[in-house]
Amino acid sequence: MGRLIYAAITSLDGYIEDASGRFDWAMPDIEVHSFFNSLEANTGTQLLGRRMYETLATWQTVGGIPEVSAEEAEYADVWRSLDKIVFSRTLKAVSTPRTELRHDFDAAEIMRLKESSAKDISISGPDLAQHAFDAGLVDEVHVIVVPVIVGNGKRGLPSEVFAQLELLDVRRFGNGTVHLHYLIG
Repeated sequence: MGRLIYAAITSLDGYIEDASGRFDWAMPDIEVHSFFNSLEANTGTQLLGRRMYETLATWQTVGGIPEVSAEEAEYADVWRSLDKIVFSRTLKAVSTPRTELRHDFDAAEIMRLKESSAKDISISGPDLAQHAFDAGLVDEVHVIVVPVIVGNGKRGLPSEVFAQLELLDVRRFGNGTVHLHYLIG
């Protein structure tokens, strides 16, 4: 059975993007990028909202050009190998292979996916994750905290969710970024 894992890169004050919608401050360095690649190693399916899908779809065309680090090329390979399910009521079609479009989040369908999956399932974006948290489907949370305060913006964790968490691991990176890994109890 696969685990449903929510991961977010946030500012110290808990935002995935600032009030202007920017997230350039969250771009990982090589060490953090390599670590994030290892987090995706056991992932078979990625659940995405429209905005996250549109942001990540650029990885479909990232390749072996000099401007791309080995870690970025590795993530592009990982991303292309994943099955993806995009949840959107406004998107008419998806543009990447191995990608399905759903208009509504169906908790029973995601539970069946977890039960039948030999690999983990990642869910990205707090709006989509809200549905999974509300349904009690999220098993683990990874928060990668970037040493910056942005003051306002889009929160990295869903609102109005109560969950008891057990800390499994903490890792500090050379650039001051910290990874927090929790099991939902």
